[in-house]
Amino acid sequence: MGKRTAIVVGATGFTGSLLVKQLCESEEYAAVSVIARRDIAYTHRKLDVKIKDFEQLEDKDLEIADDLFCCLGTTMKVAKTKENFEKVDLHYPVQIASLAKKRGIPHFLIISAVGSNKKSPFFYSRVKGEMEQQLIDLKLSSLSIFRPSLLTGDRDGFRLGERLAEGVFQLLNPLLIGPFKRFRSIEGKQLAYAMYHYAVHTDKNEVNIYKPIQILTAKPIEEIEEEPVAREDVFNWEKKKDLFVEDDKVDE
Repeated sequence: MGKRTAIVVGATGFTGSLLVKQLCESEEYAAVSVIARRDIAYTHRKLDVKIKDFEQLEDKDLEIADDLFCCLGTTMKVAKTKENFEKVDLHYPVQIASLAKKRGIPHFLIISAVGSNKKSPFFYSRVKGEMEQQLIDLKLSSLSIFRPSLLTGDRDGFRLGERLAEGVFQLLNPLLIGPFKRFRSIEGKQLAYAMYHYAVHTDKNEVNIYKPIQILTAKPIEEIEEEPVAREDVFNWEKKKDLFVEDDKVDE
């Protein structure tokens, strides 16, 4: 298996920050590029951070990569309005996926949510469902959608409601069996691992949907020792020019 390269959008968030660390410390990835609106605290020799306003993002801002991980997401408390929430959880992901397709990035992976449905009476689930549908309609080479239930773990900032929910789910998880397994809480680091795991170790169908049980059961495999590859080589545009897609060959 050759060395891989990745782009992560949403790396300043809870899962995104864990995913960046997972990718940088893995043997499979030689270089990781982050696109964020502010710098991140984590540093690594494989990591490059590009500060960019998503409103001004263009296809040329994306490196050539094997996988683009989108971990964007907000809450109504932070967004303040439904319009701002939709911008982060719907419009930005679809915009970035469109740019990735134009650039020729073969695999787009994104975090959605259990219960996502564009016809849902609940705003959150409806936005997630609409986001999924618009991504599917783009007909990407390979799209992986992750639908976790409640995410648990150490986050920046204290959120009383989430802490109470985490405590409840810690008690309920062992009791949620059979069809109720999909409601089990998932640690953020497990979701980050699952995204990495399925990016590297599974076949790339046109659309892959990973439900909570598949996220929870993603397991490590034996690591393969390989010689390090210089970042300038894996992001060499000439060596990967076959990945480019000409403008007139991209589906509108």
